[in-house]
Amino acid sequence: MIQVGIIGGAGYTAGELIRLLINHPEAQINFVFSTSNAGNQISKVHQDLVGDLDLKFTDTVNPDVDVLFLCLGHGNSVKFLEANTFSENTKIIDLGNDFRLEADKVFKGKTFVYGLPELQREAIKEANYLANPGCFATAIQLALLPLAEANKLNNDVHINAVTGATGAGTSLSATTHYTWRDNNFSYYKPFTHQHLGEINQSVKQLQSNFSSEILFMPNRGNFSRGIFATVYTDYEGSVEEAKDLFNAYYKDAAFTFVSDDFLHLKQVVNTTKCLIHLHKHNGKLLVTSIIDNLLKGASGQAVQNMNLMFGLEETTGLALKATYF
Repeated sequence: MIQVGIIGGAGYTAGELIRLLINHPEAQINFVFSTSNAGNQISKVHQDLVGDLDLKFTDTVNPDVDVLFLCLGHGNSVKFLEANTFSENTKIIDLGNDFRLEADKVFKGKTFVYGLPELQREAIKEANYLANPGCFATAIQLALLPLAEANKLNNDVHINAVTGATGAGTSLSATTHYTWRDNNFSYYKPFTHQHLGEINQSVKQLQSNFSSEILFMPNRGNFSRGIFATVYTDYEGSVEEAKDLFNAYYKDAAFTFVSDDFLHLKQVVNTTKCLIHLHKHNGKLLVTSIIDNLLKGASGQAVQNMNLMFGLEETTGLALKATYF
């Protein structure tokens, strides 16, 4: 059994990891680290796990686990790894943004591979250290990569994407309180969101001559989980030709599918799927991409990557169904 350590165990992404891993046939949770909850039952924080898991949070680590998941706030993974040492045999999967960019991927002699399976499956299989993609970045890249591979991104790309409240994490702020978020809608970080770096990096990996702008407007929705992204750009071909590009690119993808029907968010909530829909209007190609931000956008994708890194079928332990109603 793969022995698993989880760091930052009280957050949303750690909770999703625990839910997935307690049912994973090839993995066993060895410890869940949380300094603020050390000694408390995990089910006191992740309360749906009552009866499923008899394990307490700890403030000590086992340095010899097979794989370590870092579920820390952005910028904190580097600090944690500077303060804690693990076996050379321990694989590390970081769910933060510390190692996603080329400029940041080498840390203390360890090279982190960018972990978008639809882009880097073979590299992930050989990786010991992995940077899990951001949630917005996952949905948006999956909307763009088939076009980039075909050298079809030759104009500015416009993106409007909405994320649920869990995208902000568990820490409270002025815009995460129920009384502010409920019956409300707002944008934030217009054109400057931190996920733009990894999106541009991946697009240029496939289309090196890409020189246009990616204009991204992120929004906060008044629902708990999910991302609904609409992406449009100039496109000279027909929508049928675009569908052929997308279907060919994702023919071997485990969780990404092209749909002929208009999409809605309930189709992917509580699943590791990404669904994509294509629409053409007056020379513009509209690509809609939807995911669950905590699963395909974070913990589900991290387990998918763990499976690849350990030579397992990448869908192992991820047979989730949407709560449709």
